[in-house]
Amino acid sequence: MEKADIKERVQEVIEEIRPRLQMDGGDVALVDVVDNVVSVELQGRCKGCPMSQVTLHLGIERTIKEKIPEITKVEAVNSKVPQEMLEHIKKIYGKEEE
Repeated sequence: MEKADIKERVQEVIEEIRPRLQMDGGDVALVDVVDNVVSVELQGRCKGCPMSQVTLHLGIERTIKEKIPEITKVEAVNSKVPQEMLEHIKKIYGKEEE
């Protein structure tokens, strides 16, 4: 599948997710898809929120991966959360990535 096709599909899924984030004052925007890794920008209240990584991995990433199995990872380009914390969040709230 071509990059443009995957990017378009990811954008469609993000459009489905956005209303839930917007209800709490947050938002998400697609930045790019490279080698089946999705880059997003967390916006509004999601930007800088201590729970944003939970939202990213349990909400955004899980939904995108369920609908588009080719996607291997979703990352926030504006995340300042240390890698150790990300691993801890994944262990507590979800399964480890394979």
